Formats: sequence, structure tokens, C-alpha cells
Amino acid sequence: MSSGKSRMIKVEKAVINMGVGEGGEKLMKAEKVMGMLTKRKSVRTISRTTNKDLGLREGMPIGCKVTLRGEEAEDFIKRAFWVKENRIADYSFDKEGNFSFGVSDYTDFEGMKYDPNIGIFGLDVSVTLSRQGKRIISRRRQPRRLPVKQRVSQEEGKNFVKNKFKVEVIS
Repeated sequence: MSSGKSRMIKVEKAVINMGVGEGGEKLMKAEKVMGMLTKRKSVRTISRTTNKDLGLREGMPIGCKVTLRGEEAEDFIKRAFWVKENRIADYSFDKEGNFSFGVSDYTDFEGMKYDPNIGIFGLDVSVTLSRQGKRIISRRRQPRRLPVKQRVSQEEGKNFVKNKFKVEVIS
């Protein structure tokens, strides 16, 4: 049988995303907010399609994102849950136990103040959970499918969030 350590669930990464829908000054402000929240430089997200009604062209920058791992990711998730009053909806979890939620205003974070020059920006937080050994699916040499016992289920993801972050899952 497998040891207890390989069964432990951990936060693989947290991706913080801000979609502004256009480039220019609005995107620059969103990148500034992202830097203030995460203390990291953000990466621009690019439009994959063209939509004339929305004024989008393929290859046009439309948002920014930051990927956090390890302690940084866990600290940011705790801060984001504090903004959401330590609650998350049941439907926020996918079948692999990963979860996503949105924060409607960055000024709700502790220590953030409203700046009229920036305005109001919301953000999405997507968290990926995994167990030790997940690398076998993405390694270059002899990649394999992840065994069922190593996958994180939806229920295990909910229990992990309840215990680790002291969050209430609302159904």
C-alpha cells in the first residue's frame, strides 16, 4: 500500500486573473493592481478569437494574470477567502477537486484603498490541487496516466478546503 505522505493533498498553484477586455490604459491599471495584490509582475493574456461586436481582434491583449505556487499561493488564497467571508459555493469545485471563485473589487482586500485614478477591478482566483506524484502525466520521459487512487476527487477537494483554510462550503 502507499504511504500516508503520498496521499496528502497540496495546493499546486493559484492563478489570479483579471480580464479587462481591452488593451491600453485600462490594462495598465489592471497590471498595477495585480502587482499591488501579489507583489509579482503579471503576464498579459491574449485574445484567441476575433469578435467585431466586442471590438476584439485575435492576438490583442485583453487581461493579465499571475501564477503563484507554494507558500505564496496559500497566503493569497487565505487573503482571498477572508474577502469572501470564508465561504465558497459548492458549485465552485470541479470533478478533480480544483476550485475557482471571483472577487468583485480589489479594494476589499486588507490594506487596499480605493484610488480614483485606478478605478474598480475584480479578479478571478483558480486553484489547482494535487497529490505527490502528479508529475508522471507531464514529464518528458515515459509520461503515464495518473492512477485513480492518486487523483483528487471533488469531495476530497471540499474537505481539504474546509480543513486547511477553515472555509465553509455552501451548497
